[in-house]
Order: sequence, then C-alpha cells, then structure tokens
Amino acid sequence: MIDGVLPPALIMLAGAALVALTRGHLRTAVLLLSPLATLWAVWQVPDGVAVTAQFMGYEIEPVEGSPVRRLFASIFSIMAFTGALFAFRQAKWYELAAAFAYAAGAVGVCFAGDLITLFLYWELMAIFSTIVVWCGGTPEARAAGIRYAIMHLLGGVILKVGIEGVIVHTGSVDLQPMLATNFDTWMILIGILINTAAPPVSAWLADAYPASSPTGSVFLSAFTTKSAVLALILLFPGESVLIWVGLYMIFYGIIYALLENDARRILAYSVVNQVGFMVCAVGIGTEMALNGAAAHAFAHIVYKALLFMSAGVVVYRTGLSRCSDLGGLFRTMPITTVCGIIGALAISSFPLTSGFTTKTLISVAAETQGLALVYFLLAAASAGVFLHAGIKFPWLVFFQKDSGLRPADAPWNMSAAMVFFAFLCIFLGVYPEPLWALLPYPVEYDAYAIDKVLFYLQLLLFSGLAFFLLLPLMRRTLTISLDTDWLWRVLLARVGNWLLHAAATLGQELATGFEALKRHMGMRFERILNSSGALGRTWQVGTTALWIVVLLTIYVALYYF
Repeated sequence: MIDGVLPPALIMLAGAALVALTRGHLRTAVLLLSPLATLWAVWQVPDGVAVTAQFMGYEIEPVEGSPVRRLFASIFSIMAFTGALFAFRQAKWYELAAAFAYAAGAVGVCFAGDLITLFLYWELMAIFSTIVVWCGGTPEARAAGIRYAIMHLLGGVILKVGIEGVIVHTGSVDLQPMLATNFDTWMILIGILINTAAPPVSAWLADAYPASSPTGSVFLSAFTTKSAVLALILLFPGESVLIWVGLYMIFYGIIYALLENDARRILAYSVVNQVGFMVCAVGIGTEMALNGAAAHAFAHIVYKALLFMSAGVVVYRTGLSRCSDLGGLFRTMPITTVCGIIGALAISSFPLTSGFTTKTLISVAAETQGLALVYFLLAAASAGVFLHAGIKFPWLVFFQKDSGLRPADAPWNMSAAMVFFAFLCIFLGVYPEPLWALLPYPVEYDAYAIDKVLFYLQLLLFSGLAFFLLLPLMRRTLTISLDTDWLWRVLLARVGNWLLHAAATLGQELATGFEALKRHMGMRFERILNSSGALGRTWQVGTTALWIVVLLTIYVALYYF
C-alpha cells in the first residue's frame, strides 16, 4: 500500500492464494468476499497515478486510475463474484484458484499506468487462463490448452518486442495513446489484437473455450478479450485500421456460429462477433464511440457469461453439448431456459435489454461520423447476431425436437448466479443511466428514440421470420467447419512430419554414402602407401621452392584484390 492506495489486483491474488489454502465454508467465504473486497478497492483508486515504483531503472506506475479503468475493473470484479457463486459447489479448488488469479491479471491490466506493468499482468492472464482451460480434465482440454498457451505466449512475445522497441526509441514506459505508424507500435497493436481473437488467429477462442469445464468457460468468456479491448481504448483510440478489423470479426463470428453444431462453440464464435463491435468502435475513436465500446464491453461480460452459464448447466446436467443431441429441455429446466432466453435477447440488442442500449451507441457514433457503410454493416450484423445467438442457440438447445432428456434444473447456486445476471441484463436495458454515469465521457444519448426502437424491432423480427422460414437449413448435422487454425493444426503438422521424414531419409543416405566413401578411400590410401607413387617420391629442393613461390603469389593476390 502506497499513499493509502491498495492495488486492487493484489486483493484478488490474495484471494486466489487463500482459495488454495482453505477448505469448506471458509473457502466459500473467501470466494465470495474477495471479489467484493476487490470491487471496494477499485473505487478507492483516484484519477491519475496512485502508486509508483522502481523497476530495472525505470519509474513504473502499477496503479493509475481513470473512469474507463474503474468501469472495466468493476465489471471484472462483479464477474469474479458471480462466477464464483456459479461455480463454488461444482468446480475443483485449483480451477477456482486459477480463475481468481486470472481475474487478478485482468484487474491489474485495468490499472496499469505503464507498458511494463501492462505486460506483466498480461502474461499473468495468459498463464492462469491456460490452467483454467486444462481444468476441463479431458484429452481435448489438455490439447486445446497447449494450443491456447502457444498462441498467447506468441502474442506476448510480439507485444514485448513492440514495448521494448518503444522504450528503446522513446526512453519512456508511459502508457499513452499512439497510432500504428512504425514497427514498434504495429507489434504492440498485433500483440493486443491476438488477445481480442482478431483475424487470422480468431480460432484459438472457439478451440479452447468449449473444451474447458462447464464452469471454466464462464470465467474465460469475460477477461481476456475485454481486457484487450481496454488496452485498445487506452493505446489506440482512433486507429482507423481497427474499424475494418472489427467488421471482419463481426461477420466472421456470425458465419461460423451459424455453421456450428456445438452449443458452446456457437457462443465462443459469438464472443468474437461481439468483440468486433467494440474493436470497430475503438477504431472510430470519437467520445461517443469510445463510450459505446466501454459500455458494450460491460454489458457483453454480463450477457455472455449468462449464456455460457445456461450452456454450462446443460453440459453439467446432461454431459452433452451438441445441438443435434439436445432439445425439449425447457420442460424440466425452466430457470435455465428463461435465463438463456434473456441472455440471447440481450446479445441480439433487443429493446429493453442491455445490449440494445449499449450497441446502438456504437451505431450512432458511426452514423454521426458519416460512416454510412459502417453503419449499415453494423445494422445488418445485429440481424445476424439475432439469427445465431438470439434464436438459434435457445431454440436448438431448449426447444426444437424432444430429445427425450429430462435433466434437473440448475443447482441453487448456479440458478442464483444466472438470475442475478439476467436481472442486470433487463435493469441496464430499462434504466441505463447508472452505466452511463460510469463511462469516460458525458453521455447525451436517448437510446429509446422511437425511430431507433422501430428500426431495430423491424430488423430483429424480420430476421426471426427468416430463421423459421429457413429452419430446415438451420438444423445442424455432425460436421466440422474448417477454420484458419487448420493452417497450423493440420497443414503445419503435415509439413513438419514431411520435413522430419525427408531429414531422416537424407541422413540415412548420407550415412550410407559416407560409409561407402570411407571404404573406397581406405583401399585407395592403402594402395598409395604400398606403391612408389607421389607420396613415395622425394621432390627436389628447387621444385619445392617453385611451388611455394606460386602458392604465396596466389595468396597475396587474393588478399589484396
């Protein structure tokens, strides 16, 4: 503690350590109280630099406060509390400890006032989120965790290269806005975009999140991508390339979610889609757009965690996650069904839900800047989101055909967590002013202007009609959708195996040839020694001197010319 300010991330880290050291009701108390203590500490951090320290000759700023930093740190703390409530009776202690350390890294990123602190907390997230993936406990989870770790360590190396370049060329470690104008800043931008699941490496998210446990995927959905969005807000506001990166992510996520059969993979691709809205808003860079990115990140953590909770309950109760194996669960899982529908409506930006009040901020920001193409693409994307997450997910999982499954509804702690987040989805949709008060810039925006409401209702209702008219095409079969990870999971493996085989074959051929050459030269050397040939002759002194002069002349000529 320096100057009366306790770094909030340290409280969450202490909670992670205590989770590993305690048992029973004491562990439950730690799980529920440490996020609340962290939330309290978040609101004790004033604007500006609150903590300074020396690190390797540089003055770093481990804690720096601002409205947008407190906004993200607050929702991360709330997410840790609700995730702990959802998981504490079902998850293993080491998964919960890893999830809290992971959350601590995200909170640390929120308040990092310099590039060094940002990088350290960034890597802390990478390490402990990998452990959360491994806690899925299956061979698939172990393999996905290794691929996840490789991708995030690669992103960390790229980020580190950029940070070191900036430090060398500017002499400063301050975390401040920049544009991608040189190699150093491009490396920082690329390193951050890897954590947002931007192309061409988006596939790591859909690979790893569904492989984790039903509780682990809830934590994973919240921290990595949204802390990267905050890093973009702090470092690259107004970087125009982000507009097109974000739009690509939006439609990439829609297309792959529509093709997917696994319920949690649908939601994973939907994460990419929704983060694309935030990345696009950061690229627009105006005060309204940055407000929209921050507000949408807040709302997204709530409704996306709610969707992963409902899917996690289904997996926990049935052991199944493929939509083709599910259906008719509303009969015995009413709480999970209703909460899943509320989350689906929120992600679809349906009026009176949080997604409507936050996502329309981004669309209006694009319209205000005269970006007509971006505005219409965002509007079309909202209809696509309603297709894959608003209707497809709840319809195929909870309704459609009767699968014959009659599982019990969620345990009380899981139900309590889902009801709490479902309440937030509705509350922030009906009364968004408390969220507006947390945003970095003043908000002058009427989300419920009649023209906006009618426009989005028409858009969503017509997309819903299209879904049911095309329902035969929406039913999923046991297919695999090829993604860009095919390049390193399949093609790179095949090329590597071919190179190893070629190297082994070449080595064998060289060994065989060397043995033959050795036998041949041995026989020839023996014949020379036993003959009166060149090695047996005695050269005259004059001949020897002549050859020495010739060789020295060649050497001198080569040396100088």
